[in-house]
Amino acid sequence: MENFFLFVLMCVLLILLPGPDFAIVTKNTVTRGKFGGMKTALGTCCALLIHTTAAILGLSALIVKSAFLFSIFKYVGAIYLIYLGIKTFWSLRKKKDEVEVEFVQEGTLSNTSCFKQGFLTNILNPKVALFFLTFFPQFVNTSSDTFMPFLIMGITYTILTALWFIFYIYLIDHISAFIKNARTQKVIEGITGAILIGFGLRLALEKANP
Repeated sequence: MENFFLFVLMCVLLILLPGPDFAIVTKNTVTRGKFGGMKTALGTCCALLIHTTAAILGLSALIVKSAFLFSIFKYVGAIYLIYLGIKTFWSLRKKKDEVEVEFVQEGTLSNTSCFKQGFLTNILNPKVALFFLTFFPQFVNTSSDTFMPFLIMGITYTILTALWFIFYIYLIDHISAFIKNARTQKVIEGITGAILIGFGLRLALEKANP
């Protein structure tokens, strides 16, 4: 593997860019609390490890090269993001000022849903597979065995993502008094819903070979 420190730096910069994962972690941390945010981040990281495995085994390359498979993943992922965005807007209609009560009542089921949302948002995004296959080879000698370099890079990217989300979730929790204000939550959820729908539409319009 070549230029590992440059790879780490590039990963940090890319992770800091807001995307669907960032949006769903934000929404679930605001509405479900710190534990809900952690569950969402865990789901995202599990999906990243699967993408790493797929890249190593060549499955991601098959998806990217096959317009049909790429389209399936693209549209399913887009529909899911749009669904989450609409669901977020719909929840705003039901909410009044009982945010604190929701945190206690929804319990394990909501946190299980948070994990599922984080996992599906990432695993159904074919652009993640495309990212792994176009970004990772820049830092390896493709003429030699790429198994270990891809594995190391995938694990490194996942760990960096986890560390960023942990910091971000604790940051939100630290200002929870402001975040948990009913009016603030409605504004954040409204923005997040619009972002999720926007990402979904953008993904639906994404070409197989950008």
